[in-house]
Amino acid sequence: MIGTAHPKVRTDRPRGGVLYTNAGNTNAPKALITAEYSGVKLELAKDFQLEVSNYTPEFLKMSPIGMVPVLKTPDGAIFDSNTIARYVAKLKADSPLYGSSLIEYAHIEQWMDFSATEIEAGLGRWIYTARFGFGRTGFNALMCVFATKVLKISLDALNTHLANNTYLVGRSVTLADIVITCDLCWGYSCIMTKAFTSEFPHVERYFWTMMNQPNFKKVIGEVKQVGVVPAVQSQSEGSSQGAGQSQGDETKGGKVRGSSSQG
Repeated sequence: MIGTAHPKVRTDRPRGGVLYTNAGNTNAPKALITAEYSGVKLELAKDFQLEVSNYTPEFLKMSPIGMVPVLKTPDGAIFDSNTIARYVAKLKADSPLYGSSLIEYAHIEQWMDFSATEIEAGLGRWIYTARFGFGRTGFNALMCVFATKVLKISLDALNTHLANNTYLVGRSVTLADIVITCDLCWGYSCIMTKAFTSEFPHVERYFWTMMNQPNFKKVIGEVKQVGVVPAVQSQSEGSSQGAGQSQGDETKGGKVRGSSSQG
């Protein structure tokens, strides 16, 4: 009889490597969400402890300054979260995450760089100053004002672009959307209140649209927007915590952006 035998269909996913990251790291989802869209399997390293595991001689061979996350592939290790996400996306031939033309590819890279240099860096300045700054001084207050003003300029530019676009590039989710949404998630979850983000309605619509995508929800889960801007620490509070203890939910992946542990 013809047609009674069913061909074997491969259900296994190509392996992308082992991802070394700590719980709560908000950069790691960039690679994990990319893997979901690309059908790539990433294995999470077991028993990874920030500030311990990432300073071992073995880890420093993969990431010279202890930057987390790191992806260990069969061909070598990669550090920096955006670079890891790029690698994972490229594991799938003709990945739709990189658009359908050379100009779309360029625009995707453009928005990824915009996110790194404007959104993520802007949030880092604000969070570092507000939560792990130099105490309740006039200088610190001025730095907070400066940080928020600079971030608002970037968010306003993003808001203008999204006024007529559902996605950053093209008509579907790309790597740019994954990267910028993960960076925005850091702000939404720890310092950007509703009063702040309401000034950028198209960014708000875009962010919650992305967060409701199945692959984003699978990796990140439910996101609760912060209710109030955290109070600035006093000098005594800041000094008593120390560098190793200034890690928590409010930081990007357990440490303030700009330190050697976060990439």
